[in-house]
Amino acid sequence: MQRRVGPVKYAVSTWRGGMGCVGLVVALGACQRSAPVVSEGAARAQAVTPAEGPARGEPARAPRVLAPVEELAPTRVPGAARVVAIGDVHGDFAVTRAVMQLAGATGPDDHWVGGPLVVVQVGDQLDRGDGERRILDWFEVLTREARAAGGAFYVLNGNHEVMNAAGDFRYVTPGGYRDFAETEVPVRWRDLLARAPERVRGRMAAMAPGGEYARKMAAHNTVMVVGDTVYAHGGLLPSHVDYGLERINRAVREYLLGNPPGELPAILQGEDSPFWHRVFAVDDSEAVCALLGQTLARVGARRLVIGHTVQPNGINDACGGRVFRVDVGLSSHYGGPVQVLEMRAGQPPRVLSGQRAVGGA
Repeated sequence: MQRRVGPVKYAVSTWRGGMGCVGLVVALGACQRSAPVVSEGAARAQAVTPAEGPARGEPARAPRVLAPVEELAPTRVPGAARVVAIGDVHGDFAVTRAVMQLAGATGPDDHWVGGPLVVVQVGDQLDRGDGERRILDWFEVLTREARAAGGAFYVLNGNHEVMNAAGDFRYVTPGGYRDFAETEVPVRWRDLLARAPERVRGRMAAMAPGGEYARKMAAHNTVMVVGDTVYAHGGLLPSHVDYGLERINRAVREYLLGNPPGELPAILQGEDSPFWHRVFAVDDSEAVCALLGQTLARVGARRLVIGHTVQPNGINDACGGRVFRVDVGLSSHYGGPVQVLEMRAGQPPRVLSGQRAVGGA
């Protein structure tokens, strides 16, 4: 199976007609045209969309103000006395609240109470649940609150984030369309999107490179090293490290900003990309563990923490504790256990378990 995650096309050999970019080529004529170009420098300086004339018959409107794009966190940061890793949350706001409280990061009022705690969420905030927008907006607030408190909250991009940027909406719920229905569509896009099903237009405008929520995701790293641990959504191979972890993060950022419109580099597409790789999640053979050892040696890390592949029996490790798998199917779509991975300085990692219902909705 080949997956291409650019705005031009999203080629999946098992495609069955979902509203991914292949479908959009048919619906809109050319998916490439659906990616707005937003200059990161201009966005940072002015934080507005380019001025555009009104559509025929409509009154003139002032440019819509967009929040500035946050800077990326460094790819490598020092360790902390306590670090917690959280797996895929897939649009389930209630369970996201539960795991953040389990981690000691937030209180019942949903504000940061973790002080110097460091939390890493390994991607896949989107799809399969109706709470995506609340999660993305909340994570943005928590990132600032954690920083102000002397801690850190690092949110990574997963395959479902780049899928949505590419227009692949096969796993979007009805609520996931409704949440973005009121997204303002740039004037230059209106004729184009008018040919798409009405229910998808707002989400397309929000998620396409340069769109409001693509810009939020552009503030998230794709791979990251915190102390002696490297984090990636699907996996990390020696070739990825040789390509450059910082280079990976910058490439994904520019893609999500639409600078310039196009596809991700080839190394970030397909089954062996950091978004889609599954081998370390399903295989602990001698050869696979040797490959993992090469990756860790190149990074200079002690262990790899990954999500992406659901572990029905909960968080587990392999290869002598050199890889931890933290995607336990947290969302109600899967109904997995409520767990996070805690790493304290000088102690072996341990699993924290909680209850699925911890207030909220």
